[in-house]
Amino acid sequence: MRIDLHTHSTASDGTDSPAELVRGAARAGLDVVALTDHDTVAGHPEAIRALPPGLTLVTGAEMSCRWNGITLHMLAYLFDPEEPEFRRARDLVRDDRLPRAQAIVARLVELGVPITWERVAEIAGDGAVGRPHIATALVETGTVGSVSEAFTGEWIADDGRAFVPKHELDPFRALRLIKGAGGVAVFAHPLATKRGRCVPPEAIAELAEAGLDGVEADHMDHDPATRDQLHGLARELGLLATGSSDYHGSRKTCELGEHTTDPEVYQRLVARATGARPYTG
Repeated sequence: MRIDLHTHSTASDGTDSPAELVRGAARAGLDVVALTDHDTVAGHPEAIRALPPGLTLVTGAEMSCRWNGITLHMLAYLFDPEEPEFRRARDLVRDDRLPRAQAIVARLVELGVPITWERVAEIAGDGAVGRPHIATALVETGTVGSVSEAFTGEWIADDGRAFVPKHELDPFRALRLIKGAGGVAVFAHPLATKRGRCVPPEAIAELAEAGLDGVEADHMDHDPATRDQLHGLARELGLLATGSSDYHGSRKTCELGEHTTDPEVYQRLVARATGARPYTG
């Protein structure tokens, strides 16, 4: 089995619609794909309707969190999307994306960048607007050469000149919410240092004690040594170690199935979930 547990669609900051994404997953030879848009489950119904025969969809979301001033992401899988407390928390995080993105654009304009909110909103479409949409607009204006170049201290990285914080969950509260909705929680790309500051291993240990199920070890932003480090940490802490592409369509260079999760790890993850079950086409 080929299993990719981290992808994004136009419901957040990917460039493929949910239907296009699941069809692309089948063409890429995947057996299982998870749709984990940022802070939203809006793409799930379309993805379920479009599931090709033989492909299994794991429903999920990538939740925005902050620990001691450091942004981190928590992958939530197979939770009940209607559980009221977790739904309210997702709505709060998602709804803050709009004023935050507008504030970033305003700062960029102050810095002399020929960017407009109207164009950023057009790029985002119906998706949950975020920094990748702004980065795409920066590429269009010629300010940067690629989306990744926008995520630096010069522009919109966490320490960037135009950075504006948004509402983010405390990760320990996020764990309680995910678990309360019957879901499973995996720490996304925990040591992706190219994205900015990362939490120390001690914090991952604390999250493990609080109920964290796994860490995303095999990821495009982890070099081989970092992947080995995370696999070792997972063994030490009794966590599942997953792998995934973090596919965003044409907005990033990674491909579906670029990194995958071991089938035994996937089965253990699914067995822990009580909020929802995977869908198979």
